Formats: sequence, structure tokens, C-alpha cells
Amino acid sequence: MFERAASLAGGAPLFVEGDNVRLTYAELDRAVGGYAAALVRLGAEPGDRILVQAEKSVEGALLYLASLRAGLIYVPLNTAYTAAELAYFIGDAEPKLVFAPGHLDLAELDARPADFETVARGPDDLAAILYTSGTTGRSRGAMLSHDNLASNALVLRDYWRWQAGDVLIHTLPIYHVHGLFVALHGALLNGSTMLWHKGFDADAVLADMARATVMMGVPTYYVRLAAHPGLTRDAVSNMRLFVSGSAPLLEATFADFEAKTGHRILERYGMTEAGMICSNPYEGERIPGTVGFPLPGVEARIREEVLEIRGPNLFKGYWRNPEKTAEDMRPDGFFVTGDMATMAADGRVAIVGRAKDLIIAGGLNIYPKEIELAIDAVPGVGESAVIGVPHPDLGEGVVAVVTRTDPALDEAAVLAGIADLARFKQPRRILFAEALPRNAMGKVQKAALRAAHKNLFGA
Repeated sequence: MFERAASLAGGAPLFVEGDNVRLTYAELDRAVGGYAAALVRLGAEPGDRILVQAEKSVEGALLYLASLRAGLIYVPLNTAYTAAELAYFIGDAEPKLVFAPGHLDLAELDARPADFETVARGPDDLAAILYTSGTTGRSRGAMLSHDNLASNALVLRDYWRWQAGDVLIHTLPIYHVHGLFVALHGALLNGSTMLWHKGFDADAVLADMARATVMMGVPTYYVRLAAHPGLTRDAVSNMRLFVSGSAPLLEATFADFEAKTGHRILERYGMTEAGMICSNPYEGERIPGTVGFPLPGVEARIREEVLEIRGPNLFKGYWRNPEKTAEDMRPDGFFVTGDMATMAADGRVAIVGRAKDLIIAGGLNIYPKEIELAIDAVPGVGESAVIGVPHPDLGEGVVAVVTRTDPALDEAAVLAGIADLARFKQPRRILFAEALPRNAMGKVQKAALRAAHKNLFGA
């Protein structure tokens, strides 16, 4: 599919960094072929996993496409994961190749442009495994097939009205669904130029809006843009579409952005296990506080207040974890998302809460249990409860409420004791308490803790 789109796009720029065209569509076939050939020379065979923890780059995107081309299974990891966390993923995925600090260096890969015959894959063959944190504290790999990815990309191409001449501002990381699949696949299928940013910088993004038409981001990006004095109707006059996802978009951000630009942000909803699930319409009312309608081909229902979904985008299960797969799947093929939701009579969905204490900070999913286990192992800690509370920039900030067996224990000591956790998981504040609030059954009342500390960050 990508090859067909590239042939139609011809010499159009593909990746642009600043004022430099890094690659054109006409050069894509041999560029990816060179990376695929290099992977094969290193011993990778169809069905092998390659694990990648690398900073965002054009080379990293080509490595992903080469993995697909060579019939491999791509396993991207958040760049913030520590060496201890990386060791777990290597042990679980058992990759043939590892591109990560202390392992293979992507920059040293001999990947000169070359011809390469694409390895045939079937619709159910795996294209990627993306790790998602679990309530037990152990990350699990969601197995995504070529058909899962292709079906979702084709639906979004039509639903969001990708059109000739579209140019995408690509600021997202490429280790999760939003940046790697939703943004990258959309541009590639449409033959669109991507203005490639290694990270989000409001000044640089605003400057690029004069030559772009589409932007995809997490709510934090839109919070920062809305606060920027340069965000005006003139500044966005060339833009066609702003998409937000990976975390709930505050209605205040939606309203502020519309007031300053005249654009109503299109909010959508997805998850690692299914890619995109719902979206506000391109044409029609985009209602703040809702995630719109199930995408064409996706079935959704509410059971005991929790959203369940089924469709061609739904993953093939958790890697080497049939027990967890069975736990989250209904006999009729519906997947239990764990997100509490409502559905209006017309099918419009609103996510109203989370059934699993999930924290979403800056668009990244964080499960408290993993952090609590790490904190509880620190000498001097009695027990801990990790919660998310409102944060003006990140949406939610991670906070740990801790009891002490050693009165001398302080915040710095706790943070030092959990340094093996990725930085984005580490609490922004450690609060100490004599005891954690519990209900009559002895369960920690996290709702009470969230209410008590809701103004901690002045949100």
C-alpha cells in the first residue's frame, strides 16, 4: 500500500526537517530497501522481532518500514525506559536484534539505498508488538497484525478526509500508536509531506503552520499552543485539521483554541490494542467532552458502564500471555477496554472515567501498581498509593502518598530508590501520611486521595 502511494507521489518531499528535504517519495523504495537488506545481513528472518529504543529520527522511521518490508515484527519502546526496564522487554520479546543504548546503534547501520524484494505477509501475520503497562505492574505486548494496521489506516484516510496537497506537522514520538501508526501511516497512504519535528516546540510548530494543513497532537500540545501569543487566526489560516488524542482533551482547552483560531479540534479515542476506535466527525458537530462515534467497521457497546469493542482493528492478543488475553476478551469477540463510557442514542461516545486507576500524563499511560511496587521496596517505606491529580500542562500529574517506617525518610530518598523507573513514571511529588484512607473492606480509597490533593498543582 505504501509503495503504491509513493509511486503516485513521485518526487514530492516525504520527510522535511527545518528547510531540508531529507527524503522524497521517489527515493523511499530504495531507502527502505537498504535498511531491510541491512537487517537481513544481521541475521533477521521473517517472523523475528526487532526491538527499537531510539530517539526520533528519519532513520528510525525508515527502520520501521524496513521491518515491515522484511517480514519482521517491530517492537518500539519508549525512549525514557531505563536499562532495568529494557532488560525485561528483551527477556519477554526475545528479539533477534536490539537497537538501544548499549546494543546495536541505528546510526552505525550500513543501510545504503538498495533494491529489496518485499517479503510476502498475510493479513494475520504480526507487524508489530507494542508494550502496554498492566494493572499488575507487568507490561504486556499487544500483538498487531498487518490487517489490524491496514484496516485502521484506510478507515482514517477516508474519515478524516485526507486529500491531495495535505502536509502533516509530525511532532509526536514514534514509539506508540499515535505517532507511529496514526500520523505516519496517514501521511504515507496519502503521499503527503511530513514536516518532521524531533519533539514539540510551540514556536517551531506555529512557524510550520504556514506551510502545513494537518496537525496531530496530545492535549498538552494544544494547552501550550493556546497559551502562546502567536496563536491567531492568521497563523493557522492554511490549516485544515487539528486532531487530539492519547489523553482526554479538557473542554476549556477546546473552547480556548476555538476562540483564538476558529478551529474546533477533532478529538478521537484509541488504545494500543485497537488503534483508533472512535472519532468526532470531520463533517458534523465536534462536541467537547466526547470522542465521537465508533469508526466504520468498529462495533462498540457499554456493559456494566465499561466500553467494549470489536472490529478488524482489534489486536491478536497479548504476546505469550493467553491468560490475560482470555480475561479481557468476551466469548463473542468483544474486547473489554477498561474505560468507563456512555453512549448516546445516536451512538456518540463519551469516556467518563477509567476502571483500572490508569493515569494519563502528557499522553502517556501510567499504571500505579508498577510504581507502588517500586516504592514499597524502598527501605523505610510502609506502604504507598499512587494517584493522578489534575495538572495544568500534562493533564494529570503522578503523585505518591507514602507512609513511613523510618521517620527520617524523605522525598529525595524515595525518588532515589525508584530511579530504575522511567522518568515519566516517577512521581512529581511524594507526600507523606500517617496512614492511607481505607474503606470498610480495607481497600485504599484512592478517590479520597485524589479529592484531597486535586489542587496540588494549582490546576
